[in-house]
Amino acid sequence: MSLLRFITAGSVDDGKSTLIGRLLYDSQNVHEDQLAAAGAASRRRSAEGIDLSLLTDGLRAEREQGITIDVAYRYFATDRRKFILADTPGHEQYTRNMATAASTADLAILLVDARHGLRTQTRRHARIASLLGIRDVVVAVNKMDLVGYDQDRFRGIESEFRRFAASLDHNPLRSMRFIPLSAFAGDNVVSPSEHMPWFEGKPLLDFLETVNVQSRGEDTFYFPVQTVLRPDHSFRGYAGQIAGGGISVGDEVVVLPSRRRSRVRRIVTFDGDLESAQAPMSVTLELEDELDVGRGDVLCAGDDLPEVARDLRATLIWFGDAPLDTRRSYLAKHTTRTVRARVTTDDVVEMNGIADVEIETSAPLVLRSYAENRAAGSFILIDRDTNATVAAGLVHHAIERRRPAESAGCGVECICPCHEGSHSHSHSHSHSGGIS
Repeated sequence: MSLLRFITAGSVDDGKSTLIGRLLYDSQNVHEDQLAAAGAASRRRSAEGIDLSLLTDGLRAEREQGITIDVAYRYFATDRRKFILADTPGHEQYTRNMATAASTADLAILLVDARHGLRTQTRRHARIASLLGIRDVVVAVNKMDLVGYDQDRFRGIESEFRRFAASLDHNPLRSMRFIPLSAFAGDNVVSPSEHMPWFEGKPLLDFLETVNVQSRGEDTFYFPVQTVLRPDHSFRGYAGQIAGGGISVGDEVVVLPSRRRSRVRRIVTFDGDLESAQAPMSVTLELEDELDVGRGDVLCAGDDLPEVARDLRATLIWFGDAPLDTRRSYLAKHTTRTVRARVTTDDVVEMNGIADVEIETSAPLVLRSYAENRAAGSFILIDRDTNATVAAGLVHHAIERRRPAESAGCGVECICPCHEGSHSHSHSHSHSGGIS
């Protein structure tokens, strides 16, 4: 069976956790001990019956406050498909948690309270889902029972969301499905609703079982080197996780940023050698030639090579408590390389803000756009003083920027990975920014 990864998103109190609880409960994917625990917690809160939101809200603070704080992952299956779902928080304070979950999802269920329509956080979550490459969205208009199952109210929210979706500048949504439902009453979640005969579409679970999500097309080989393994003088291997495409013994590879070429001699794993390997496998590659390759370098194949650049345009999703400060430098962690970075933008970027920026790094990065490859097109910014992650970045493309001619050596300051990004040194050799 195929696997579908999806998230629930939307504003606070729109019913995300209740929807997931109803979906699990009505599809008979709840264990007896989970149901008993949710029932006991419901009685402590003096709730009538079982509060289905408690099937996903597991933290004590979540149950006390009646909100979702952390991402809750659940794994379940039906006769037609396997699912990994992530219930994400709706509070603005926890937007970073939603973005983290969305980065690995194929589809998003965006909940809208039928009484309130689209709210600020609804739009923010929709934009983040779009930025993170999710092309398929289900707009679940929830709490239809509280508006008398009004068809006109549902159609009005549908029209409002379509107008908003048309305004998304980056990565527009490809497919939008609108479903009126009541997570509390169970209308159109697993079974069709008797209260909305005017809706002729599928219930939510039926749609999730049959939807064909868009492939991201990450079929070009991309292998960031995590570490060099040299147990003795006869073996030199480059270990890491394949982030795109596949590789076979005998294939030619290009080392970036140095652009040196070699061929794969062996593909080594803990369970023995392989003839070929695909993403997302973790392997060790041995090359036919002795090359200067180290952590942060990238092995690629084919003529369609990634861009190698120190300047790029990107979109930032800002997580930090303090606003973005364009006068200071941050650490940018891209795949297995960490470099210093400065951000340029005319916008004031505060917590949960989204902005298009230009970034200059202290050493070259091997880039693809986020639309082409999630790993090669994403990075995080780290505060150098606190070591806190302050932003997630999505690459659009590299920028050509002229610089004064540099003297012998690469002349840039790189971050030494053996000290977890906290130590810097200047290279005096001709290697183009890599660390070996």
